Amino acid sequence: MMRIGIFFGGAAREREISFAGGKTAMAHINKSLFTPVPVFVDSLGNFILIKEELIFSESIRDFYPPKAYQKEPFNVYLESLEKFDLKEILKNVGSQIKPEDFKNHFDFAFIAMHGPGCEDGSIQGLLEWYGIPYSGPSILGSSIGIDKAKQNEWLEKSVGLEKKYFILQRADYEKYGRETLFEQVKKAIGIPFVAKAPHQGSSIGLAFVKQDNLETFDQAIKKCLFIQEIYRENWTTFSTDDKIELLQKMVNLDEGIGFPVTFNGKIIQHPNTLLADLEEYFKNSVTKASIHSIHSEDAILLEAFVDGSEFSCGVIQTPAGEAVALPPTEIVIDESVEVFDFNAKYKSKATRKRIPMETSLNNLQTIQAMVKKAFEDLGFGVCTRIDGFVRKDNVVILHDPNTIPGMSPSSLIFKQTAEIGLNVTDSLTYFIRQSVRERLKSGKNYQAFKFLLDQLDNDIKNLKAANSRQENIVLEIDPKNIEDSFQKAKDKVRELASAGNIAYQVVIDLEIEEGLVQIPLHTSHLAKESGKELLETIKKGIHPLIAQTRQNAIEITEFYT
Repeated sequence: MMRIGIFFGGAAREREISFAGGKTAMAHINKSLFTPVPVFVDSLGNFILIKEELIFSESIRDFYPPKAYQKEPFNVYLESLEKFDLKEILKNVGSQIKPEDFKNHFDFAFIAMHGPGCEDGSIQGLLEWYGIPYSGPSILGSSIGIDKAKQNEWLEKSVGLEKKYFILQRADYEKYGRETLFEQVKKAIGIPFVAKAPHQGSSIGLAFVKQDNLETFDQAIKKCLFIQEIYRENWTTFSTDDKIELLQKMVNLDEGIGFPVTFNGKIIQHPNTLLADLEEYFKNSVTKASIHSIHSEDAILLEAFVDGSEFSCGVIQTPAGEAVALPPTEIVIDESVEVFDFNAKYKSKATRKRIPMETSLNNLQTIQAMVKKAFEDLGFGVCTRIDGFVRKDNVVILHDPNTIPGMSPSSLIFKQTAEIGLNVTDSLTYFIRQSVRERLKSGKNYQAFKFLLDQLDNDIKNLKAANSRQENIVLEIDPKNIEDSFQKAKDKVRELASAGNIAYQVVIDLEIEEGLVQIPLHTSHLAKESGKELLETIKKGIHPLIAQTRQNAIEITEFYT
Protein backbone atom coordinates (compact mmCIF):
# COMPACT_ATOMS: atom_id res chain seq x y z
CA MET A 1 0.00 0.00 0.00
CA MET A 2 1.41 3.37 -1.01
CA ARG A 3 2.43 5.66 1.87
CA ILE A 4 1.29 9.24 1.27
CA GLY A 5 3.04 12.07 3.09
CA ILE A 6 0.41 14.80 3.43
CA PHE A 7 2.32 18.09 3.59
CA PHE A 8 0.54 21.01 5.27
CA GLY A 9 1.53 24.22 7.03
CA GLY A 10 4.52 26.11 5.64
CA ALA A 11 5.84 29.62 6.08
CA ALA A 12 3.43 31.39 3.74
CA ARG A 13 0.49 33.55 4.80
CA GLU A 14 -1.84 30.85 3.49
CA ARG A 15 -0.73 28.24 6.03
CA GLU A 16 -4.14 27.97 7.73
CA ILE A 17 -5.72 27.22 4.33
CA SER A 18 -2.99 24.62 3.89
CA PHE A 19 -3.96 23.22 7.29
CA ALA A 20 -7.58 22.88 6.13
CA GLY A 21 -6.39 21.04 3.03
CA GLY A 22 -4.34 18.67 5.17
CA LYS A 23 -7.44 17.85 7.23
CA THR A 24 -9.42 17.13 4.06
CA ALA A 25 -6.75 14.78 2.71
CA MET A 26 -6.48 12.93 6.01
CA ALA A 27 -10.26 12.54 6.35
CA HIS A 28 -11.10 11.66 2.74
CA ILE A 29 -8.12 9.74 1.34
CA ASN A 30 -8.88 6.16 0.24
CA LYS A 31 -7.59 3.99 3.10
CA SER A 32 -7.79 0.85 0.94
CA LEU A 33 -5.21 2.29 -1.45
CA PHE A 34 -3.10 4.60 0.69
CA THR A 35 -1.63 4.99 4.15
CA PRO A 36 -1.72 8.70 5.04
CA VAL A 37 1.27 10.14 6.91
CA PRO A 38 0.68 13.73 8.16
CA VAL A 39 3.77 15.91 7.69
CA PHE A 40 3.59 19.35 9.29
CA VAL A 41 5.98 21.93 7.83
CA ASP A 42 6.54 24.73 10.32
CA SER A 43 7.24 28.35 9.42
CA LEU A 44 11.01 27.87 9.80
CA GLY A 45 11.10 24.96 7.36
CA ASN A 46 11.22 22.04 9.81
CA PHE A 47 9.47 18.86 8.63
CA ILE A 48 7.59 17.14 11.44
CA LEU A 49 5.85 13.77 11.56
CA ILE A 50 2.97 15.11 13.56
CA LYS A 51 0.65 13.17 15.82
CA GLU A 52 -2.43 12.40 13.76
CA GLU A 53 -4.97 13.75 16.24
CA LEU A 54 -3.39 17.22 16.12
CA ILE A 55 -4.26 17.74 12.47
CA PHE A 56 -7.92 18.00 13.46
CA SER A 57 -7.28 21.00 15.73
CA GLU A 58 -9.07 24.24 14.92
CA SER A 59 -5.89 26.18 14.10
CA ILE A 60 -2.15 25.59 13.85
CA ARG A 61 -1.62 27.85 16.85
CA ASP A 62 -3.75 25.53 18.98
CA PHE A 63 -0.84 23.07 19.09
CA TYR A 64 2.21 24.78 17.56
CA PRO A 65 3.98 26.36 19.26
CA PRO A 66 2.56 24.77 22.44
CA LYS A 67 0.64 27.03 24.82
CA ALA A 68 3.58 27.05 27.24
CA TYR A 69 5.55 29.02 24.64
CA GLN A 70 2.83 31.58 23.97
CA LYS A 71 3.41 34.85 25.78
CA GLU A 72 0.26 36.46 27.12
CA PRO A 73 -1.75 38.22 25.89
CA PHE A 74 -0.86 37.25 22.29
CA ASN A 75 -1.44 34.07 20.28
CA VAL A 76 1.46 33.76 17.84
CA TYR A 77 3.13 31.48 15.31
CA LEU A 78 6.57 29.94 15.77
CA GLU A 79 8.38 32.72 13.89
CA SER A 80 7.45 35.17 16.65
CA LEU A 81 9.33 33.23 19.32
CA GLU A 82 12.67 34.83 20.08
CA LYS A 83 14.15 31.83 21.92
CA PHE A 84 13.00 28.23 21.93
CA ASP A 85 14.23 24.65 22.06
CA LEU A 86 12.82 22.74 19.07
CA LYS A 87 13.34 19.38 20.79
CA GLU A 88 11.27 20.55 23.75
CA ILE A 89 8.53 21.90 21.48
CA LEU A 90 8.35 18.61 19.60
CA LYS A 91 7.97 16.42 22.69
CA ASN A 92 4.17 16.57 22.59
CA VAL A 93 3.79 17.31 18.87
CA GLY A 94 5.76 14.76 16.89
CA SER A 95 9.25 14.05 15.60
CA GLN A 96 11.42 15.97 13.17
CA ILE A 97 12.54 14.33 9.91
CA LYS A 98 15.12 15.49 7.39
CA PRO A 99 14.53 15.51 3.61
CA GLU A 100 17.19 12.84 3.11
CA ASP A 101 15.07 10.53 5.29
CA PHE A 102 11.72 11.15 3.52
CA LYS A 103 11.88 7.80 1.69
CA ASN A 104 11.91 5.98 5.02
CA HIS A 105 8.49 7.44 5.88
CA PHE A 106 6.49 7.87 2.67
CA ASP A 107 6.52 7.07 -1.04
CA PHE A 108 4.71 10.15 -2.33
CA ALA A 109 4.25 13.75 -1.12
CA PHE A 110 0.75 15.19 -1.35
CA ILE A 111 1.24 18.98 -1.22
CA ALA A 112 -1.67 20.76 0.45
CA MET A 113 0.44 23.89 1.02
CA HIS A 114 -0.18 27.26 -0.60
CA GLY A 115 1.63 30.51 -1.34
CA PRO A 116 5.33 31.39 -1.76
CA GLY A 117 7.68 28.48 -1.13
CA CYS A 118 4.80 26.02 -1.22
CA GLU A 119 3.39 26.22 -4.74
CA ASP A 120 6.06 28.17 -6.59
CA GLY A 121 8.39 25.26 -7.34
CA SER A 122 10.47 25.53 -4.14
CA ILE A 123 9.13 22.52 -2.25
CA GLN A 124 8.71 20.72 -5.58
CA GLY A 125 12.43 21.21 -6.32
CA LEU A 126 13.39 19.90 -2.88
CA LEU A 127 11.28 16.78 -3.40
CA GLU A 128 12.74 16.22 -6.87
CA TRP A 129 16.25 16.49 -5.45
CA TYR A 130 15.50 13.68 -3.01
CA GLY A 131 13.62 11.55 -5.56
CA ILE A 132 10.15 11.85 -4.01
CA PRO A 133 7.19 12.07 -6.43
CA TYR A 134 4.80 14.87 -5.48
CA SER A 135 1.33 16.11 -6.36
CA GLY A 136 0.55 18.81 -8.88
CA PRO A 137 2.42 20.37 -11.81
CA SER A 138 6.17 20.35 -12.37
CA ILE A 139 8.62 22.97 -11.12
CA LEU A 140 8.05 24.96 -14.34
CA GLY A 141 4.25 24.88 -14.09
CA SER A 142 4.39 25.74 -10.40
CA SER A 143 6.68 28.74 -10.89
CA ILE A 144 4.39 30.12 -13.60
CA GLY A 145 1.34 29.44 -11.47
CA ILE A 146 2.51 31.63 -8.57
CA ASP A 147 3.51 34.72 -10.59
CA LYS A 148 0.37 36.73 -11.39
CA ALA A 149 2.27 39.35 -13.41
CA LYS A 150 4.10 36.83 -15.61
CA GLN A 151 0.86 34.86 -16.06
CA ASN A 152 -0.71 37.82 -17.84
CA GLU A 153 2.11 37.85 -20.39
CA TRP A 154 1.85 34.11 -21.00
CA LEU A 155 -1.94 34.12 -21.17
CA GLU A 156 -1.77 36.94 -23.69
CA LYS A 157 0.48 34.82 -25.91
CA SER A 158 -1.70 31.72 -25.43
CA VAL A 159 -5.34 32.83 -25.68
CA GLY A 160 -5.21 36.63 -25.89
CA LEU A 161 -5.89 38.99 -23.03
CA GLU A 162 -8.26 41.92 -23.47
CA LYS A 163 -7.37 43.44 -20.15
CA LYS A 164 -5.24 46.43 -19.23
CA TYR A 165 -2.66 46.00 -16.51
CA PHE A 166 0.21 47.96 -15.00
CA ILE A 167 3.26 46.76 -13.02
CA LEU A 168 4.11 49.21 -10.25
CA GLN A 169 7.67 48.73 -9.03
CA ARG A 170 8.23 49.10 -5.29
CA ALA A 171 11.35 51.18 -5.97
CA ASP A 172 9.27 53.68 -7.94
CA TYR A 173 6.66 53.85 -5.17
CA GLU A 174 9.39 54.63 -2.65
CA LYS A 175 11.20 57.10 -4.94
CA TYR A 176 8.51 59.14 -6.65
CA GLY A 177 5.54 61.09 -5.37
CA ARG A 178 2.22 59.27 -4.95
CA GLU A 179 0.50 61.87 -7.11
CA THR A 180 2.79 61.21 -10.09
CA LEU A 181 2.38 57.43 -9.85
CA PHE A 182 -1.38 57.63 -9.43
CA GLU A 183 -1.64 59.78 -12.56
CA GLN A 184 0.46 57.23 -14.50
CA VAL A 185 -1.75 54.37 -13.36
CA LYS A 186 -4.98 56.19 -14.22
CA LYS A 187 -3.64 57.02 -17.67
CA ALA A 188 -2.55 53.40 -18.29
CA ILE A 189 -5.53 51.41 -16.97
CA GLY A 190 -8.15 53.85 -15.73
CA ILE A 191 -10.41 53.60 -12.66
CA PRO A 192 -11.62 51.35 -11.09
CA PHE A 193 -8.78 48.84 -10.81
CA VAL A 194 -7.61 45.96 -8.63
CA ALA A 195 -4.25 45.96 -6.83
CA LYS A 196 -2.65 42.56 -6.20
CA ALA A 197 0.42 41.27 -4.40
CA PRO A 198 1.59 39.12 -7.35
CA HIS A 199 3.04 36.14 -5.46
CA GLN A 200 0.36 35.50 -2.84
CA GLY A 201 -2.51 33.04 -2.95
CA SER A 202 -5.99 32.88 -1.41
CA SER A 203 -6.78 36.51 -2.36
CA ILE A 204 -4.28 37.79 0.23
CA GLY A 205 -2.77 41.21 -0.52
CA LEU A 206 -5.74 42.30 -2.60
CA ALA A 207 -7.30 45.77 -2.74
CA PHE A 208 -9.87 47.52 -4.93
CA VAL A 209 -9.54 51.17 -5.99
CA LYS A 210 -12.99 52.37 -7.06
CA GLN A 211 -12.63 56.14 -6.83
CA ASP A 212 -10.29 58.81 -8.06
CA ASN A 213 -8.88 59.28 -4.57
CA LEU A 214 -5.18 59.54 -3.81
CA GLU A 215 -5.52 58.26 -0.24
CA THR A 216 -7.47 55.17 -1.37
CA PHE A 217 -4.75 54.47 -3.95
CA ASP A 218 -2.01 54.79 -1.33
CA GLN A 219 -3.79 52.50 1.14
CA ALA A 220 -4.25 49.87 -1.58
CA ILE A 221 -0.54 49.92 -2.42
CA LYS A 222 0.42 49.63 1.25
CA LYS A 223 -1.93 46.67 1.69
CA CYS A 224 -0.26 44.85 -1.22
CA LEU A 225 3.21 45.64 0.17
CA PHE A 226 2.09 44.47 3.65
CA ILE A 227 2.70 47.82 5.32
CA GLN A 228 0.61 48.84 8.32
CA GLU A 229 0.47 52.40 9.56
CA ILE A 230 -0.61 53.44 13.05
CA TYR A 231 -1.33 57.09 13.74
CA ARG A 232 -0.39 58.74 17.01
CA GLU A 233 -3.76 60.48 17.28
CA ASN A 234 -5.43 57.07 17.34
CA TRP A 235 -2.88 55.19 19.45
CA THR A 236 -2.99 57.68 22.28
CA THR A 237 -6.77 57.28 22.59
CA PHE A 238 -6.66 53.45 22.59
CA SER A 239 -7.10 51.46 25.77
CA THR A 240 -4.61 48.70 26.54
CA ASP A 241 -7.12 46.14 25.26
CA ASP A 242 -7.54 48.12 22.02
CA LYS A 243 -3.79 48.12 21.45
CA ILE A 244 -3.54 44.39 22.09
CA GLU A 245 -6.43 43.70 19.73
CA LEU A 246 -4.80 45.79 16.99
CA LEU A 247 -1.46 43.97 17.26
CA GLN A 248 -3.15 40.56 17.48
CA LYS A 249 -4.89 41.30 14.18
CA MET A 250 -1.47 42.11 12.77
CA VAL A 251 -0.30 38.62 13.84
CA ASN A 252 -3.32 36.88 12.30
CA LEU A 253 -2.43 35.93 8.75
CA ASP A 254 -5.98 36.24 7.41
CA GLU A 255 -6.24 39.92 8.35
CA GLY A 256 -2.78 41.21 9.24
CA ILE A 257 0.68 41.61 7.73
CA GLY A 258 2.18 38.85 9.88
CA PHE A 259 5.32 38.75 12.02
CA PRO A 260 8.27 39.30 12.10
CA VAL A 261 8.08 42.98 11.09
CA THR A 262 10.50 45.84 10.68
CA PHE A 263 9.88 49.03 12.63
CA ASN A 264 12.03 52.03 13.40
CA GLY A 265 15.14 50.42 11.92
CA LYS A 266 15.00 46.99 13.56
CA ILE A 267 13.42 43.57 13.09
CA ILE A 268 10.75 42.73 15.67
CA GLN A 269 9.61 39.16 16.14
CA HIS A 270 7.03 39.32 18.90
CA PRO A 271 4.03 41.68 19.26
CA ASN A 272 4.92 42.25 22.93
CA THR A 273 8.15 43.89 21.78
CA LEU A 274 6.31 45.97 19.20
CA LEU A 275 3.78 47.05 21.82
CA ALA A 276 6.56 48.35 24.09
CA ASP A 277 8.36 50.03 21.18
CA LEU A 278 5.21 51.79 20.00
CA GLU A 279 4.52 53.10 23.48
CA GLU A 280 8.00 54.59 23.60
CA TYR A 281 7.82 55.83 20.00
CA PHE A 282 4.62 57.78 20.49
CA LYS A 283 5.93 59.56 23.58
CA ASN A 284 7.57 61.84 21.06
CA SER A 285 5.52 64.10 18.81
CA VAL A 286 5.66 61.82 15.75
CA THR A 287 2.65 61.58 13.43
CA LYS A 288 2.62 57.91 12.57
CA ALA A 289 4.41 54.58 12.85
CA SER A 290 5.06 52.63 9.63
CA ILE A 291 5.40 48.88 10.20
CA HIS A 292 6.54 46.54 7.41
CA SER A 293 6.28 42.77 7.12
CA ILE A 294 9.66 41.17 6.44
CA HIS A 295 7.90 39.21 3.68
CA SER A 296 6.79 41.67 1.03
CA GLU A 297 6.78 42.18 -2.74
CA ASP A 298 9.14 43.92 -5.13
CA ALA A 299 6.30 45.00 -7.44
CA ILE A 300 2.51 45.22 -7.47
CA LEU A 301 0.17 44.13 -10.23
CA LEU A 302 -2.60 46.62 -11.02
CA GLU A 303 -5.41 45.39 -13.29
CA ALA A 304 -8.26 47.33 -14.83
CA PHE A 305 -11.66 46.38 -13.46
CA VAL A 306 -13.54 43.93 -15.69
CA ASP A 307 -17.29 44.49 -15.80
CA GLY A 308 -18.69 41.00 -16.12
CA SER A 309 -19.48 37.69 -14.45
CA GLU A 310 -16.61 35.98 -12.64
CA PHE A 311 -15.95 32.27 -13.07
CA SER A 312 -13.47 29.61 -12.07
CA CYS A 313 -12.77 26.56 -14.25
CA GLY A 314 -10.61 23.57 -13.41
CA VAL A 315 -8.63 21.50 -15.90
CA ILE A 316 -7.62 17.91 -15.22
CA GLN A 317 -6.27 15.08 -17.38
CA THR A 318 -7.25 11.67 -18.67
CA PRO A 319 -5.06 8.77 -17.45
CA ALA A 320 -3.03 9.18 -20.67
CA GLY A 321 -2.52 12.90 -20.02
CA GLU A 322 -5.06 14.62 -22.32
CA ALA A 323 -6.45 17.84 -20.82
CA VAL A 324 -10.16 17.96 -19.93
CA ALA A 325 -11.87 21.18 -18.85
CA LEU A 326 -14.39 20.93 -16.00
CA PRO A 327 -17.64 22.94 -15.80
CA PRO A 328 -17.05 26.70 -15.31
CA THR A 329 -18.35 27.81 -11.92
CA GLU A 330 -19.74 31.26 -11.25
CA ILE A 331 -18.83 33.04 -8.04
CA VAL A 332 -22.02 34.84 -7.05
CA ILE A 333 -21.10 37.62 -4.64
CA ASP A 334 -23.53 39.48 -2.44
CA GLU A 335 -23.67 43.23 -3.08
CA SER A 336 -22.43 43.82 0.48
CA VAL A 337 -19.00 42.38 -0.47
CA GLU A 338 -16.77 45.15 -1.82
CA VAL A 339 -13.64 43.04 -2.45
CA PHE A 340 -13.49 39.28 -2.98
CA ASP A 341 -10.55 38.90 -0.57
CA PHE A 342 -9.49 36.20 1.90
CA ASN A 343 -12.34 36.81 4.35
CA ALA A 344 -14.99 37.03 1.62
CA LYS A 345 -13.71 33.80 0.07
CA TYR A 346 -13.33 31.69 3.21
CA LYS A 347 -15.22 33.27 6.11
CA SER A 348 -18.22 34.98 4.59
CA LYS A 349 -21.59 33.48 3.69
CA ALA A 350 -22.13 36.28 1.20
CA THR A 351 -20.78 34.25 -1.71
CA ARG A 352 -22.15 31.12 -3.38
CA LYS A 353 -21.26 28.89 -6.32
CA ARG A 354 -23.35 28.29 -9.46
CA ILE A 355 -22.42 25.29 -11.67
CA PRO A 356 -22.30 25.86 -14.55
CA MET A 357 -22.18 29.65 -14.58
CA GLU A 358 -25.20 31.49 -15.90
CA THR A 359 -24.30 32.32 -19.49
CA SER A 360 -24.86 30.91 -22.97
CA LEU A 361 -23.76 27.39 -23.91
CA ASN A 362 -21.46 28.95 -26.50
CA ASN A 363 -19.75 31.06 -23.83
CA LEU A 364 -19.35 28.02 -21.57
CA GLN A 365 -17.76 26.05 -24.38
CA THR A 366 -15.49 28.99 -25.21
CA ILE A 367 -14.32 29.13 -21.59
CA GLN A 368 -13.54 25.41 -21.59
CA ALA A 369 -11.62 25.64 -24.86
CA MET A 370 -9.59 28.61 -23.62
CA VAL A 371 -8.69 27.18 -20.20
CA LYS A 372 -7.72 23.89 -21.82
CA LYS A 373 -5.41 25.69 -24.26
CA ALA A 374 -3.89 27.82 -21.50
CA PHE A 375 -3.35 24.70 -19.38
CA GLU A 376 -1.39 23.10 -22.21
CA ASP A 377 0.50 26.18 -23.38
CA LEU A 378 1.64 27.27 -19.91
CA GLY A 379 3.08 23.87 -19.06
CA PHE A 380 0.68 22.87 -16.31
CA GLY A 381 -0.24 19.31 -15.48
CA VAL A 382 -2.47 17.17 -13.21
CA CYS A 383 -4.83 19.96 -12.14
CA THR A 384 -5.04 23.73 -12.47
CA ARG A 385 -7.94 26.05 -11.69
CA ILE A 386 -8.06 29.07 -13.98
CA ASP A 387 -10.25 32.05 -13.12
CA GLY A 388 -11.71 34.66 -15.42
CA PHE A 389 -14.60 36.85 -16.48
CA VAL A 390 -17.27 36.86 -19.16
CA ARG A 391 -17.81 40.48 -20.11
CA LYS A 392 -21.25 41.81 -21.01
CA ASP A 393 -20.22 41.75 -24.68
CA ASN A 394 -19.46 37.99 -24.28
CA VAL A 395 -15.68 38.40 -24.41
CA VAL A 396 -13.94 35.83 -22.16
CA ILE A 397 -10.93 37.01 -20.18
CA LEU A 398 -8.72 34.57 -18.27
CA HIS A 399 -6.51 35.35 -15.31
CA ASP A 400 -4.83 33.86 -12.24
CA PRO A 401 -4.14 30.14 -12.86
CA ASN A 402 -3.94 28.28 -9.53
CA THR A 403 -1.88 25.09 -9.60
CA ILE A 404 -2.78 23.95 -6.08
CA PRO A 405 -6.48 24.74 -5.72
CA GLY A 406 -7.99 24.96 -2.25
CA MET A 407 -8.50 21.53 -0.73
CA SER A 408 -11.39 21.93 1.69
CA PRO A 409 -14.43 19.70 0.85
CA SER A 410 -16.39 22.76 -0.30
CA SER A 411 -13.60 24.02 -2.57
CA LEU A 412 -14.38 24.83 -6.18
CA ILE A 413 -12.24 22.05 -7.62
CA PHE A 414 -14.11 19.35 -5.66
CA LYS A 415 -17.46 20.86 -6.67
CA GLN A 416 -16.38 20.64 -10.32
CA THR A 417 -14.93 17.11 -10.18
CA ALA A 418 -18.18 16.01 -8.50
CA GLU A 419 -20.04 17.10 -11.64
CA ILE A 420 -18.22 14.45 -13.68
CA GLY A 421 -18.70 11.78 -11.01
CA LEU A 422 -15.62 11.98 -8.75
CA ASN A 423 -16.26 12.46 -5.04
CA VAL A 424 -13.55 14.00 -2.83
CA THR A 425 -11.96 10.59 -2.18
CA ASP A 426 -11.91 9.76 -5.91
CA SER A 427 -10.46 13.19 -6.66
CA LEU A 428 -7.62 12.71 -4.18
CA THR A 429 -6.87 9.34 -5.80
CA TYR A 430 -6.85 11.12 -9.17
CA PHE A 431 -4.42 13.81 -7.90
CA ILE A 432 -2.02 11.18 -6.59
CA ARG A 433 -2.17 8.81 -9.55
CA GLN A 434 -1.98 11.49 -12.24
CA SER A 435 0.87 13.22 -10.42
CA VAL A 436 2.93 10.03 -10.43
CA ARG A 437 2.20 9.82 -14.18
CA GLU A 438 3.30 13.45 -14.61
CA ARG A 439 6.59 12.85 -12.80
CA LEU A 440 7.62 10.39 -15.53
CA LYS A 441 8.16 13.43 -17.77
CA SER A 442 11.00 14.81 -15.63
CA GLY A 443 13.65 12.43 -16.96
CA LYS A 444 14.55 11.48 -13.37
CA ASN A 445 13.83 8.21 -11.53
CA TYR A 446 11.75 7.01 -14.47
CA GLN A 447 11.85 3.29 -13.67
CA ALA A 448 11.09 3.78 -9.96
CA PHE A 449 8.14 6.08 -10.72
CA LYS A 450 6.88 3.75 -13.48
CA PHE A 451 6.90 0.85 -11.02
CA LEU A 452 4.97 2.96 -8.50
CA LEU A 453 2.45 3.95 -11.20
CA ASP A 454 1.92 0.38 -12.43
CA GLN A 455 1.45 -0.84 -8.87
CA LEU A 456 -1.11 1.87 -8.11
CA ASP A 457 -3.00 1.30 -11.37
CA ASN A 458 -3.22 -2.40 -10.53
CA ASP A 459 -4.45 -1.61 -7.00
CA ILE A 460 -7.13 0.74 -8.36
CA LYS A 461 -8.26 -1.87 -10.89
CA ASN A 462 -8.48 -4.64 -8.28
CA LEU A 463 -10.35 -2.44 -5.78
CA LYS A 464 -12.90 -1.44 -8.43
CA ALA A 465 -13.43 -5.07 -9.37
CA ALA A 466 -13.89 -6.11 -5.74
CA ASN A 467 -16.41 -3.31 -5.13
CA SER A 468 -18.38 -4.20 -8.28
CA ARG A 469 -19.00 -7.69 -6.88
CA GLN A 470 -20.54 -6.31 -3.69
CA GLU A 471 -24.17 -5.56 -3.04
CA ASN A 472 -24.66 -1.82 -2.50
CA ILE A 473 -25.37 -0.41 0.91
CA VAL A 474 -28.37 1.83 0.21
CA LEU A 475 -28.56 5.20 1.98
CA GLU A 476 -31.97 6.86 1.88
CA ILE A 477 -32.60 10.59 2.14
CA ASP A 478 -35.94 11.53 3.67
CA PRO A 479 -37.52 14.41 1.70
CA LYS A 480 -39.72 15.23 4.72
CA ASN A 481 -36.62 15.85 6.82
CA ILE A 482 -34.42 16.92 3.94
CA GLU A 483 -31.73 19.04 5.61
CA ASP A 484 -30.94 16.70 8.46
CA SER A 485 -31.11 13.47 6.45
CA PHE A 486 -29.11 14.99 3.57
CA GLN A 487 -26.29 15.99 5.93
CA LYS A 488 -26.29 12.57 7.59
CA ALA A 489 -26.10 10.90 4.18
CA LYS A 490 -23.16 13.10 3.17
CA ASP A 491 -21.32 12.25 6.39
CA LYS A 492 -21.91 8.54 5.86
CA VAL A 493 -20.78 8.76 2.23
CA ARG A 494 -17.50 10.38 3.34
CA GLU A 495 -16.97 7.53 5.79
CA LEU A 496 -17.74 4.80 3.24
CA ALA A 497 -15.83 6.45 0.39
CA SER A 498 -12.67 6.91 2.47
CA ALA A 499 -12.85 3.27 3.61
CA GLY A 500 -12.61 2.49 -0.10
CA ASN A 501 -13.80 -1.10 0.02
CA ILE A 502 -17.55 -0.68 0.58
CA ALA A 503 -20.06 -0.28 -2.28
CA TYR A 504 -22.93 2.13 -1.66
CA GLN A 505 -25.69 4.08 -3.34
CA VAL A 506 -27.70 7.09 -2.16
CA VAL A 507 -31.37 7.42 -3.12
CA ILE A 508 -34.31 9.74 -2.46
CA ASP A 509 -38.04 9.06 -2.93
CA LEU A 510 -39.79 11.94 -4.67
CA GLU A 511 -43.37 12.49 -5.77
CA ILE A 512 -43.60 13.29 -9.50
CA GLU A 513 -46.40 13.13 -12.07
CA GLU A 514 -46.04 9.35 -12.39
CA GLY A 515 -46.26 8.93 -8.60
CA LEU A 516 -43.64 8.14 -5.97
CA VAL A 517 -40.29 7.41 -7.65
CA GLN A 518 -36.98 6.36 -6.12
CA ILE A 519 -34.21 8.45 -7.66
CA PRO A 520 -30.56 7.34 -7.39
CA LEU A 521 -28.34 10.33 -6.70
CA HIS A 522 -25.26 11.29 -8.70
CA THR A 523 -22.01 12.34 -7.00
CA SER A 524 -22.76 15.93 -8.03
CA HIS A 525 -26.01 15.85 -6.03
CA LEU A 526 -24.09 14.97 -2.87
CA ALA A 527 -21.74 17.92 -3.39
CA LYS A 528 -24.57 20.43 -2.94
CA GLU A 529 -24.51 22.64 0.13
CA SER A 530 -28.04 21.96 1.35
CA GLY A 531 -31.07 19.74 0.91
CA LYS A 532 -32.89 22.66 -0.65
CA GLU A 533 -30.17 23.02 -3.30
CA LEU A 534 -30.28 19.25 -3.88
CA LEU A 535 -34.02 19.31 -4.64
CA GLU A 536 -33.64 22.34 -6.92
CA THR A 537 -30.86 20.55 -8.85
CA ILE A 538 -32.93 17.39 -9.33
CA LYS A 539 -35.84 19.49 -10.56
CA LYS A 540 -33.69 21.37 -13.10
CA GLY A 541 -32.16 18.24 -14.61
CA ILE A 542 -28.79 18.02 -16.31
CA HIS A 543 -27.46 21.11 -18.05
CA PRO A 544 -26.22 20.44 -21.63
CA LEU A 545 -22.73 21.65 -20.72
CA ILE A 546 -22.58 19.24 -17.78
CA ALA A 547 -23.71 16.35 -19.97
CA GLN A 548 -21.08 17.22 -22.56
CA THR A 549 -18.33 17.56 -19.93
CA ARG A 550 -19.20 14.17 -18.46
CA GLN A 551 -18.81 12.66 -21.89
CA ASN A 552 -15.44 14.38 -22.38
CA ALA A 553 -14.30 13.01 -19.01
CA ILE A 554 -15.60 9.46 -19.46
CA GLU A 555 -12.07 7.98 -19.52
CA ILE A 556 -11.40 9.59 -16.14
CA THR A 557 -14.58 8.46 -14.40
CA GLU A 558 -14.35 4.93 -15.81
CA PHE A 559 -10.76 4.68 -14.57
CA TYR A 560 -11.40 5.88 -11.02
CA THR A 561 -15.00 4.96 -10.15
